[in-house]
Amino acid sequence: MPVPAASPLRSLPAGLFVLICALSMPGAESHSRNRTITYLDPQEHTNLYPPAGGFYPNGGILSQITDRLTWQDPATLEIRPWLATDWSMNENDTEYTFHIRSGVTFSDGSPLDAQAVALNYQTYGKGNPALHFPVSEAISNFDRAEVIDPLTVRFHFTHPAPGFLQATSVLGSGIVSPGTLHHSFDELGTATNIIGSGPFIVSADIPGKEVDLSARKDYSWGPENRPARAKTDQIKILIVPEDSIRVGALLAGQADIIRQVEAYDEEQIRHAGYGLHAPSTRGVNTGIAFRPDNPLVRDIRVRKALLHGTDRQEIVTVLYSENYPLARSVLSSKAAGFVDLSEKLKFDPVLAGQLLDSAGWRRGEDGLRYKDGHPLRLGIHISLPHPQNKTMLELLAQQWRRLGVELDIMSGSAAGVLLDNLDPQRTPLTVSEVGRADPDVLKSEFFPRNRDTLLQKGGQSNKVQHFQDETLNAMLLDIASQTDRAERLKQVVAVQEYLIDMAYDIPLFEEPQVYATSPNLMGLGFEAVGRPVFQNVELNRP
Repeated sequence: MPVPAASPLRSLPAGLFVLICALSMPGAESHSRNRTITYLDPQEHTNLYPPAGGFYPNGGILSQITDRLTWQDPATLEIRPWLATDWSMNENDTEYTFHIRSGVTFSDGSPLDAQAVALNYQTYGKGNPALHFPVSEAISNFDRAEVIDPLTVRFHFTHPAPGFLQATSVLGSGIVSPGTLHHSFDELGTATNIIGSGPFIVSADIPGKEVDLSARKDYSWGPENRPARAKTDQIKILIVPEDSIRVGALLAGQADIIRQVEAYDEEQIRHAGYGLHAPSTRGVNTGIAFRPDNPLVRDIRVRKALLHGTDRQEIVTVLYSENYPLARSVLSSKAAGFVDLSEKLKFDPVLAGQLLDSAGWRRGEDGLRYKDGHPLRLGIHISLPHPQNKTMLELLAQQWRRLGVELDIMSGSAAGVLLDNLDPQRTPLTVSEVGRADPDVLKSEFFPRNRDTLLQKGGQSNKVQHFQDETLNAMLLDIASQTDRAERLKQVVAVQEYLIDMAYDIPLFEEPQVYATSPNLMGLGFEAVGRPVFQNVELNRP
C-alpha cells in the first residue's frame, strides 16, 4: 500500500524517517516557499567531463549546467538551434561551420565565443593525453577546429562525418569554460569544478550525499522551448540508494522528483495519483554481450545456444512492466534504422541443447556441461545502473542452469568491477546498453576505440587481445562516414543482423529511464534519450 502524505512519521521506514528529518531541519525551509525542488537519485555522479556524461547521474547534473550548440527535439528528433544560431556543411560532410549566439557567458563571467567552442571540440574530438581526457564516443573522424571570427567556428574531419550535427546536440558535447578544461580529468569528479553556461550552476557538492544547483538569474539563451531563466531557484539532488526510501519520500511529500522507479513500484505510484514518466533511451537495448576472446564463448555455437536458451519474454513478463518492451533487435524500436529480428531471437531450448552438444559440451552427473573436464561456467558483473539487474541476472542464471550452463553473478568495488570488465578472461559476458538518438550509437557501443563492448584487439582492454572482427568494424566505420542517409540506414540494418547472426549480443528489453513526480510539480522535460531537464520545472502547491 502507498504511504499517504499525512501518515505519522513513526509509521515510515527508519531510513525514510532519517531522510525526512534531514529535509525538515531548520535551514531546510519548505521548498514551496523558497522555490527549491528536491530530486532523489539512487546513485552518486562519477566524472563530469561532458563526454563522460552518459552515466545518468552525471547527465542529471550536466544537462542543467551546460548548453550545447544544437538541441534535438525529443518528439521529432529534429536538430534545432541553441548556442548556434545557424550552421552549414560542405557536400561530403567533412566541414561544418557554426555561427555562435552573441552575448552568451559562462557562469564565471567569461565569454562563450568561437575560441571557447573550438577548445571544447578540439578536446572532445582529439582527447588530451596530458590531462587524461578521452575522445568523445559521439564524435567520429575529427581533424581540427578552426576559429573563423569571434562568433564563427569551423570543424574539419578526415572523412565524412554525417552524425556530427546530431553529436552537437548530445549531453557529451556540452560546452564548458576554458578554465574547466585546464583541470585534469580526475579533478572533474568534483561538480563545483564544472563551469558551464547553463541555466543552473553548482553551488555545493557533498560527496556521496548531495549536489545543490542554483539558478542563474541572467540566463536568457536556452533553446526555443525554454529560452529564459529557470522557474525554480534551487535544485537539491540527494543520493538515496534504497528504492523504498525514494518512493516513500515522494509519497510523503518530502521529495518532488525521483529517478529509477522500479517496475514493482509503478502501480502504487499511479494509484496514489503521482506522475510516472518513462522516456525511452532510443539506443542499443539492454542485453548480454559476449567477449569472444574468452575460449568458453569463442565458439559461435555456444553463443547461439545461450541466445536461444534465453527466455527473454519470461524476463520481461516476470520482472518488468509495459514500460520495458521486449527487445526485437539490438536497437530500440524507436531508433532510426531499427529492424525487427524477432525470428532470429526465438527461445528454443531444444536447439540450444543441440548446439551445445555439437560444440562438445556434454552434461555431467550434476547436470552441468563439461568439456575436457572443465565446466561451462561463465562470469558476469552486476550492472548497478540498470533496473533490477541483479534479479534479472539471477533469473537468467536459472534459465541457463536448465541448459547445463552455470552463470556466476559477481559484485565488487567500482574499481574492481571496472578492471574485471576490461578482462575477457574474467568476464566473458557483460551487460550492454547505451542511449543515443543517432545511428552512430552502434559504433559507440561496439567499435574497439569507443566502448568496445566485445573487447577487441586494439580496443579498451589493457590485456593482450586476439579477437578482432574486421568485418564488423568496417561496417561500423561505414555508418559513421556514409553521407547518403538511405545507404547509411541500410548499413544500420546490416549491422543489427550481423550482431545477431554472430550471436555477439542477446537483446533483452528496451530500457527507459523511469521517474516519478509529485502531483504538484509541472514542467519536467526530458532530452531525446531520457535525461531530465529542470529548467521549466515549478511547484504548484494549493
